[in-house]
Formats: sequence, structure tokens, C-alpha cells
Amino acid sequence: MATTAPVRLLDKAGGIDVPFFDWKALYEERSDDYRRIIHETASKGGFILQAAVETFERKLAAYLGAKHAIGLSDCTNAMLLGLRASGVQRGDEIILPGHAFIAAAQAIHFAGCIPVPVDLDEEDGWLVDPEAVRAAITPQTRGIMAVHVNGRVCAMGALKAIADEHGLEIYEDAAQALGARLDGRAAGTFGRWAAFSFYPSKTLGCFGDGGALVTNDDDVAAVVRAMRNHGAGFDKTISPDCAVWGTNARLDNIQAAILEYKLGWYEQTIERRRAIARRYSDAFSGIRAIELPPEPESDRRHFDIFQNYEIRCHCRDALRQHLESRGIGTIEQWGGVPIHRFRGLGFTQHLPRTDRFFEGALLLPMNHLLGEDQVDAIIGAVQDLFN
Repeated sequence: MATTAPVRLLDKAGGIDVPFFDWKALYEERSDDYRRIIHETASKGGFILQAAVETFERKLAAYLGAKHAIGLSDCTNAMLLGLRASGVQRGDEIILPGHAFIAAAQAIHFAGCIPVPVDLDEEDGWLVDPEAVRAAITPQTRGIMAVHVNGRVCAMGALKAIADEHGLEIYEDAAQALGARLDGRAAGTFGRWAAFSFYPSKTLGCFGDGGALVTNDDDVAAVVRAMRNHGAGFDKTISPDCAVWGTNARLDNIQAAILEYKLGWYEQTIERRRAIARRYSDAFSGIRAIELPPEPESDRRHFDIFQNYEIRCHCRDALRQHLESRGIGTIEQWGGVPIHRFRGLGFTQHLPRTDRFFEGALLLPMNHLLGEDQVDAIIGAVQDLFN
């Protein structure tokens, strides 16, 4: 098995260059294997909804402990089709955190529903606050979209209790949480369905767009499988006619084959991320200007996969400029804009805790491709600024 280590470049100051994400290294890592898989898959002539997709779906469902996994073109369409398959009605309200990617709100909107962003909980990994969810419930509320940000599972026990009390459904945006667990239960198995993303920079990433919907609901699975392929194949025992409005949201075979291969060593990827998170936690815990996410072993209930390492710094801009001067890339997640700030889309909510968080939020490099010398460079640069 050929493996190519990422190239170490020197920045202008003579240190190690650390891009926020090394896109080329993602392919170079095991390029011989990837070329083989692409050739083997393409040479068979089956490019759409063939054996590679079915194999990946079966293995993904087994990995998560779910009944069904349906490969789709991307996570946004997975959420959209999941909502439509759940029978939501125009005007239904879906509550979600403001600390989430706009794609979740877009899926809700294009399903004919109204996204209602709410505030985060500063004490639980900066995820959605269950009490904020409770306060936002109206007679029009249909469901709760739990968004597992940065590889940590939301407070699903509290959310489920609220949902049961008010007769609501739970859906999961698990784009950043494949393999994360709460009390031993995998993200994506708490609600009626969950959506995952296989965008290249995700913990399990392909070489383009890709996604999946996971569910234990036979009816949802059947409808989504038909919807992803223009409605074909739904309820054929009753009529050969098309019985459901569909679209084209299929996961192609080459991407599925790549993902199936990567799933075979996915646990190594997660452990590398957790090892880097441990080093960050140990190195930065004494810096009072920085608030850190929960460290890997801080809570036995949670198993976090660290899709991102998001900190909150009281001098965020100065830190970012300092790291840039050392050749270290950082980003503000989602461009630094939480969902409720998209006023042009009609949002009017005031979420003070979310706003306060985003004023200092910053993502440090976090992926399994980072070498120890790069991690050393990141830690040293941060410590130099505050020392």
C-alpha cells in the first residue's frame, strides 16, 4: 500500500508551512490505491447506482448501527429529501441552532418549511441549547434539526424529551459527526433520519461532493431511494407509474468506491484527530485568553471526532494575524456568519450567546494529514504570542 507523505514547505519566516487544509495531500496520501480503485470501478462500465454504491451503503449502515444508508449527491440534498420523505407541510417550522451551516436552513426552506434558528449552550461544546429550543416552540413547529457541530453530539436526551413532550420529530444534520457518539450511540441514529457529508475536507471525504441519508424508518428509506433517482422504483408492486416527485441526487460509483475504501481505515483517521486535539488541549489549557472545546477524555459520555478544532479567543484577530505571519492557515467557520445573521433571507432572531461566540471563534488546522512538525509549529506559534 503506497503512501505519500505531505510535502513540508517553508514559509517566509523559515518555519513550517501549515495550510488550514492540504487539498493535494488528501489524494497524494494513498494515490496508488486511489488510482487503482478509480480504474477498477470505471473499467467495469457501471458508473451510476451500481455495486460500489450498494456496498458502501451496506458498510456505512453497519458502521453506524443503522438499518438503512442511502448514498446521495451531497448532504444538503440528503436533508432536503429527508424532510420531504417525512411528510413536512408548507409553513411548518423547524428549529435549528444558529451555530450551523446555512445548508441546513436552505434544506428546510426548499422543503417548504420555515427555519427557526436558536441560541447555543456555552456550557456544552457550543452546541444548540435545549432550553432555547423549548422557548422557540409554537403551534406551527414540526420538528427539531439537531446539528452536531465540530464532531460532537448534541444533548440528544434533552432534545428528545422536548420533542416527545410536544409531539415533534427530530432530524440530524450529522455532516460533521460521522463516528461521534453519545453514551455509546452513534450520531445519526437518534432521530427519524440523519444526513452526512463526504465533502473532501470532512473526516470521511471523497474527491468531490457526496452525502448520505441514514435512517431506521423503512418508509423514509424507500421514498428517499426513489427521490434520488427521479422517483424511479417507488412502490413498483402497485404500479409502474412514477408515484413520487423525485430529482437527481445520486452518489456516483467512483466516489462510493473511494468512500468504501476509506471507511476501512476510518478509525485511524479519527484517532489521529483525537491525538492532535489532546496535544492542543495540553498546550493551550493554561492560556487564559483562549476558550477550548472539551478535550477528548473530559467526558465519558461523549466520543468526539474533532471534524474541526474550534476555539474562542478574546483577541481572535491578533491571533489569526500572528499565525498567518508564521505560515499557519486558520479560518472562521462558515465565514464567521451564523444563520440568524442572514438578514437578507428574512431572519430576525437575536441570539446574543451565538453572536458573542462568533466574535472570537476561530478554527485551527485539524486533520489526520498534519505531521508532528506541523502540530509543533502551530502550538509553538500560539504559545509565542501569549508568552
